[in-house]
Amino acid sequence: MDETPTVEVSGTPKPDTQNTANNASNEVEMGGTQETPNPQSEPTAKSEQTATATEDIILIDAQNEPEPPTPAKKSGAFKFLEEMALVNSFLTSISFLTAPIVEIYVGQGEKQTKMTAHQTLLLDSSFLSEFVDKFDSSSERRIDLPDEDVEAFGCFLQFGYTRDYTVSEPETPTASEEPENATDKSGEELLRHARIYTLAEKLGLPALKSLAHTKIHRVDSTPRGELSYARYVYTHTSREDTTIRRPVASYWATRGHLLRHEVQEAWDSMCLEVPEFTTDVLRILMDRREKAGPAEAESTPRGRKRLRA
Repeated sequence: MDETPTVEVSGTPKPDTQNTANNASNEVEMGGTQETPNPQSEPTAKSEQTATATEDIILIDAQNEPEPPTPAKKSGAFKFLEEMALVNSFLTSISFLTAPIVEIYVGQGEKQTKMTAHQTLLLDSSFLSEFVDKFDSSSERRIDLPDEDVEAFGCFLQFGYTRDYTVSEPETPTASEEPENATDKSGEELLRHARIYTLAEKLGLPALKSLAHTKIHRVDSTPRGELSYARYVYTHTSREDTTIRRPVASYWATRGHLLRHEVQEAWDSMCLEVPEFTTDVLRILMDRREKAGPAEAESTPRGRKRLRA
């Protein structure tokens, strides 16, 4: 038996030892739960907020930015054609660079001129191909064209390489003083294009013919120049070539009654020496008179008797 005396103070409640121990234990555990920081909870919340904000910004910017245009889709056939065009262009360039050089002597006498061209270019002409076919490994690659115009043939070579040509300016004392697109007073510019046209016909090059004919209609000339051009056309082209003859005859059928007074002597000579020209002009005039109206045609006497003045 414990005989230790117990001192009690009046007015002071007796502590409950078991409850006090339990409460202390609970307070320590709860205090540790509330005050001890959790290293994963707070940063996770912040990272979620930051990620959410970033996603919002990205979504907003993506909505405001205009969408880039969708490129047109090319079909496989179209791509194939483009690739083949590039390949053909490359092969053509290679064929020009690797083809042998041919010497061409154009004209005769003092005007004879030596020109050179790649053999591949000459093959475009059915006329020149006949010369090329006669070449062999031991023969000289030379073509003589004594009857051809030097300048016209030079323009043909220029067209072969560039698909265009340029004629030289007429050699006149005042050529440098005249502005661009000046009137072709002598008709020499028209004649130069006409020579290229007839050369293209002989060489068998319809594309060059068409280009020369287009350039002819861009030239502004005088009555003397037009008549000189008309004479060349009717003496160097066939009757069947109405492409170049018809515009010439139509020009003089429309304006000849006025223009002939400026070149009366040359006009009379032209009508007598080139009857095909005269026939075409008269035919156009009579066709126009016939189409003018039935009343005028019916008023024309049908008998052979002449009308009295």
